[in-house]
Amino acid sequence: MTSATKQNTLRPVTPPFHGKALIVVGDAAETLDTLYPYYRLIEAGIQPVVTGPERRRYQMVMHEVKPGWTITKEWEGYTIDVDVPFSEVKEEEYLGIMFSGGRAPEYIRYDADLVRITKYFFAKNKPIASVCHGVEIPAYARCVQGRRMATVAKCQFDLEVCGGIYVDAPCVVDGNLVSGRTYRDNGHYLGPWIKMLEAARGGTAKIQNSPLGVISRRDA
Repeated sequence: MTSATKQNTLRPVTPPFHGKALIVVGDAAETLDTLYPYYRLIEAGIQPVVTGPERRRYQMVMHEVKPGWTITKEWEGYTIDVDVPFSEVKEEEYLGIMFSGGRAPEYIRYDADLVRITKYFFAKNKPIASVCHGVEIPAYARCVQGRRMATVAKCQFDLEVCGGIYVDAPCVVDGNLVSGRTYRDNGHYLGPWIKMLEAARGGTAKIQNSPLGVISRRDA
């Protein structure tokens, strides 16, 4: 068998998973906001389940403010397949949920099934992560009242007009809710969320206060 033939017969290895977590996407979800938690979940032995409006492939994007620009420029990124549409999600099967950023939240937040899903995770106090524009989803679902959150600065209004409290920090932990501002905060806020998920599935992981983050525990 030639090396080329061997490469063509390779199949991805599926690790043993203990628990599942949702990642919410739509067209124009930010690539790093989405893929970083996706692979961190696999690393932790938790199955990432991608959910969106329909069961199809979605186009992700990359956002960055170029030198000399005052607004964000957008490039096409990788694509990602939805495993289960919003309408088929059985919330009780999942340890937690992640609201990815990009332009997708602005459009998908009005989906009635996504609102239902979002309200469930807040009501059940399950581990929730949000980054960048992801805040627009729980804000529209009326789930951020009195909650401290980080988000990209341009979404400060979206958060505050719905009763949330804007915090400019790379990691904000408010009870079961963990948030970051942009993909540049990935290394700060994802770790605490992963530890929450591990604890939720019966582990012993504890969330440590980081000097770079803002910790506001609702159960303190």
